Amino acid sequence: QVQLVESGGGLVQAGGSLRLSCAASGRTFGRYAGGWFRQAPGKEREFVATISWSGGHTNYGDSVKGRFTTSRDNAKNTLYLQMNSLKPEDTDVYYCATTVDYGSDYVSVRAIEYNVWGQGTQVTVAS
Repeated sequence: QVQLVESGGGLVQAGGSLRLSCAASGRTFGRYAGGWFRQAPGKEREFVATISWSGGHTNYGDSVKGRFTTSRDNAKNTLYLQMNSLKPEDTDVYYCATTVDYGSDYVSVRAIEYNVWGQGTQVTVAS
């Protein structure tokens, strides 16, 4: 059973930066893609970023392109989301997720294709 634990959320001023981490534990195997999503109460889950197992393929939501960067360290079974130039509208609960093994270059923007999710970490950006 794979478990994901996010960390790194918190309160930051607009224009600041945060780095989220997502550590996978348990039976971690297979070439899983990693994804980041965010969701505010009463709103739909929004795609933020995805990265392939190889790390060579990434995709970002339009609202975060040029500001957020996702990366991974497979030796540590950890995903990262570097968030720069944060805006108040980035305030949300951020979730990391992983897919089953679709191959080393697979990425996905669709939440339904992720089968393991973390518990979420709150990011609050003050204006």
